Amino acid sequence: MNSVSYIAKHLPVSEKQIIKTVALLDEGATIPFISRYRKEMTGDLDEVAIGEIVKYKTAFETLEKRKESVLASIKEQEALTPELEKKILTAETLTQVEDLYLPYKKKRKTKATVAKEQGLEPLAKIIMQQKEEEILFVASKYLNANVLNEEQALQGARDIIAEWINEDEKIRTRLRRLYQRKASIASKVIKTKKDKEEAQKYQQYFDWEEPLHKCPSHRLLAILRAENEKIVRVKITVPEDNALDIIDEIMIKTNVEACTDHMFLAISDAYKRLLAPAMATEVLNQAKEKADDNAIKVFAQNLKQLLLASPLGQKRILALDPGFKSGCKVVCLDEQGDLLYNENIYPHPPQRETSNAIKKIRSLVNAYKIEAIAIGNGTAARETEAFIKKIPFENPIQVFMVNESGASVYSASKIARAEFPNYDVTVRGAVSIGRRLADPLAELVKIDPKAIGVGQYQHDVDQTKLKNELDTVVMSCVNSVGINVNTASVPLLSYVSGIGEKLAENIVAYRSENGALQSREELKKVPRLGGKAFEQAAAFLRITSPKNPLDNSAVHPERYPLVSKMAKEAGVPLTDLIGNASAIKKIKLQNYVTDDVGLPTLTDIVKELEKPGVDPRKKVTIFEFDPNVKKIEDVKIGMKLPGIVNNITNFGCFVDIGIKESGLIHISKLANEYVSDVNAVVQLHQHLMVTVIDVDVPRKRIQLSLID
Repeated sequence: MNSVSYIAKHLPVSEKQIIKTVALLDEGATIPFISRYRKEMTGDLDEVAIGEIVKYKTAFETLEKRKESVLASIKEQEALTPELEKKILTAETLTQVEDLYLPYKKKRKTKATVAKEQGLEPLAKIIMQQKEEEILFVASKYLNANVLNEEQALQGARDIIAEWINEDEKIRTRLRRLYQRKASIASKVIKTKKDKEEAQKYQQYFDWEEPLHKCPSHRLLAILRAENEKIVRVKITVPEDNALDIIDEIMIKTNVEACTDHMFLAISDAYKRLLAPAMATEVLNQAKEKADDNAIKVFAQNLKQLLLASPLGQKRILALDPGFKSGCKVVCLDEQGDLLYNENIYPHPPQRETSNAIKKIRSLVNAYKIEAIAIGNGTAARETEAFIKKIPFENPIQVFMVNESGASVYSASKIARAEFPNYDVTVRGAVSIGRRLADPLAELVKIDPKAIGVGQYQHDVDQTKLKNELDTVVMSCVNSVGINVNTASVPLLSYVSGIGEKLAENIVAYRSENGALQSREELKKVPRLGGKAFEQAAAFLRITSPKNPLDNSAVHPERYPLVSKMAKEAGVPLTDLIGNASAIKKIKLQNYVTDDVGLPTLTDIVKELEKPGVDPRKKVTIFEFDPNVKKIEDVKIGMKLPGIVNNITNFGCFVDIGIKESGLIHISKLANEYVSDVNAVVQLHQHLMVTVIDVDVPRKRIQLSLID
């Protein structure tokens, strides 16, 4: 089996598409580049399909590497037969490989190894044959200084048989199927923790049981977190009779009771001591892996929506990080997000210097020609918003509430210290809030995605898998938007196809020494940015006000000569072709189809010529919460409130209604019909009108509904 057939078995794509895609990946091409600029080679596969090919390509490589290691180990033991080698080479999963390897794995001292050392393996083989009627007499022949009587000899033989049963590939395969079909998960509270405050959030799992395959991912992760925190004990079981019947059917071959009695004892021991714990762990790990995948998928969807949130654009922004006792940190930013000024104001108790604060804000708005105000949505946010809206500005100023999740993480980070070495964390946090309003993507890439505050159980899932998936999402978002090479930060540039952190640093250093890049071609002068990196990155990097207008578009430099021919056919200079609908209509795409360039690429080029460099993100809109609701005590059942979706999970979505506590819309309350996917109904940052259906003030929980 080769990688292509392995991938094809798991995905609904042709082998030809896989071969071409794998070849591009092996050459160092990135997913965004392949999906956008190599459509003809892959048969127009999108990023998701290419990402799946990458996933199964990696899985195949891991499988093959493990096979090599296992074969080498068995060969070293001089135990590799042609039949076993063939079985290992044709195995399609790691589980199959490990089952085949189990009898040859180096073991720590077990009951069976001790019995073998005592010379009892021949006796075990005799019992396994199930033909000897005088087994007690036979056992007496195996007594020695360590084996003092027949019962001891028979016990040792049974220990050896139990290990053989445990290592039997057929038994493990059939038991595995039983566990996958019939395993139950049960959790019981540890008595000493039952009344502890930290245990109460897991109260529903104090005495819980359900079929494992029906346990939704969020519930499984919650139960396992409760177990990790030593609140509950978790047990995985199947009907024992069913399991023992499977082993009996395979192992019991005769009716010679003298031997079969010992076989039944060995079978029971093998199952309870060895197989049941191993199968329970395995099936739970598989369920956990599936739950991880679900949680990571939700996190990735949320992150994508968050990164592609509406940008205000290049505006002069005054940003406030609100607070009571410590006051509100105020910063003024220019159109590029550079810090112009910062100070503190105290409009709220206990200082309450409201008149001074009003004068200061008005003065700053006028002095720095402020066009918009960003307010972080943390402590004192609503009070600060009300304060700002009472100020009589000379010109209309837009006021926005900005989600500040992760701003504190950024403000203490290495990136923030490098950007603002002479300012403390409060200034950096306020700057981040302002920049998030201008361009959420450019600012959020500086923060570990786990700190952004979306998703579910992100700290409980496989961290390597989570990081890989989130990095893929960030790269996809960055490249789908396109980046201004002359203003982008190192973190933002590092996610551009083909760039990475080192080249990003080199680009910024080149800008510092030589000024703004004037063309994409000039990228080749950046140290260590070679031909391959240029091919992968150039089309995702924009040059504003360039000599060649295509440098500010998503047209790849390799297609510039082709576009020049199109302009000639249309009878206009290249500069007059862009955005010229009537001239573009004259272009006959069929005239430009070659072996390398097909209609998918040509269609993309024409779309880009019609509207070059268009930002795919929606325009930002102002949102206002209900002014009468400022704390949970103000929320009453039956109220209809405006809200913003601030997190999405498998079981529903959380909505910010303008107070500290977000409300939950359970998946069953999203629509009048059945909903299987929350993302099909709502999106992150979506503005909603919700109905309050329950308020639990002591537990600080609010239940909301979208159903009229």
